[in-house]
Amino acid sequence: MQGHLVKESIYRSLESVGRGRRCTAECLPAMYQSQIVASSAYLVVMSIGGQNFSLILDTGSSDLWIVSSECTESDCQGVSKYSKLSSTSLSTTDQPFKLSYLQGTVFGNVAFENITLGEYDISPQVFALVNDTKGLGLSSTGNSGIVGLSFPLPASIPATSGRTLLENVFASLNDYNRFFAYKLGRNQSQDQSQDASFTASSFTVGRLDPAVANNTTGFQYTPVVTLGQTYYDYWKLPLLRITVNSNPLRLSPSLIPGSRTPVAVLDTGTTLILGPSADVINFWSAVGGNGTTRKNLKSGMWEVRCSRAANVSFTLGDTNNPREYVVHPEDINWGEARSSDGWCMGGIQANDAVNSADWLLGDSFLRVRLCISEPVMPTYQLAQNLLAECLRDTPRSYIHPATAYWPSQHD
Repeated sequence: MQGHLVKESIYRSLESVGRGRRCTAECLPAMYQSQIVASSAYLVVMSIGGQNFSLILDTGSSDLWIVSSECTESDCQGVSKYSKLSSTSLSTTDQPFKLSYLQGTVFGNVAFENITLGEYDISPQVFALVNDTKGLGLSSTGNSGIVGLSFPLPASIPATSGRTLLENVFASLNDYNRFFAYKLGRNQSQDQSQDASFTASSFTVGRLDPAVANNTTGFQYTPVVTLGQTYYDYWKLPLLRITVNSNPLRLSPSLIPGSRTPVAVLDTGTTLILGPSADVINFWSAVGGNGTTRKNLKSGMWEVRCSRAANVSFTLGDTNNPREYVVHPEDINWGEARSSDGWCMGGIQANDAVNSADWLLGDSFLRVRLCISEPVMPTYQLAQNLLAECLRDTPRSYIHPATAYWPSQHD
């Protein structure tokens, strides 16, 4: 079933609040969770059957799901829930829905409903009504579900049931406007001197946020890595190099068949940067010295002295056109998760359960960037912008926007 669009433009501001999702707060030990959920999440408001919900914007998954009023688990208490009785346009099915994350699982059924996102009305849109959630910590973050913005292939709702939300939105747009863009701002409480251009977040479809960029001049285009030779699943880019204080790390070979370099997924649904254990050990060894880094034996998380700073960069793209992106020091040294004796949680952590790529580059990497997606050849745009706020922390330029383009094969 295909949704019918009645509007052709969208501009939404993102709400920055406490976050939870796979390998966000709920993946962390309890000693960190209450601190991290107060840091930053990126939610978009969506109307489903005339009921408004705040949902996590997730480039690392493809499905749209919402918690229903039938969810009685403690995990989903304290959040807004979809009520079947409040809608006259809901169409339910007996088709089961299950989606597992690095930590946490949701269960429910596939359904169809009228959905409004900004100025887009989709009637009907396939989605999942979730009546059981485990390990996601929704009650501590306030989000009622997830909006998946990745390619259709990884979707748990089969293509035979209907198009993904992103496919339906793009179906009404010409090739030039078939993209989405997001800019993830920083939490203003982290630096009260930062102006709105640094702290504000936004999500747009079919156009750029003029507060961020008026055009794509200066954007760097990088081809997205395919699954095999033909298909696209996630927003994946080749990871060529990681440097710490200008010294390159030795990276493990990719576990992705046929890949000559490690592969990284750009994922707004993940808070931290996650990589193979061996590489993360080498990373913190390079950052540390004189007892400034450690692995907390109780939590299993890497920690760094809150007074310790490091210049860290990731080089993405193909070998013929590499581009280096600097990570803000505050995203390497998480002051939001500070212990009384001066230890902060590290923004890069080990996770060997990632199977879609070798690395997940979450919000710690994506903050103060913009992202898009359009047809023809899937690419990811990363534009350089010199921000005065960044220059005070490190003498290197920071990336501002990023963009991803949708393949024509999905037209």
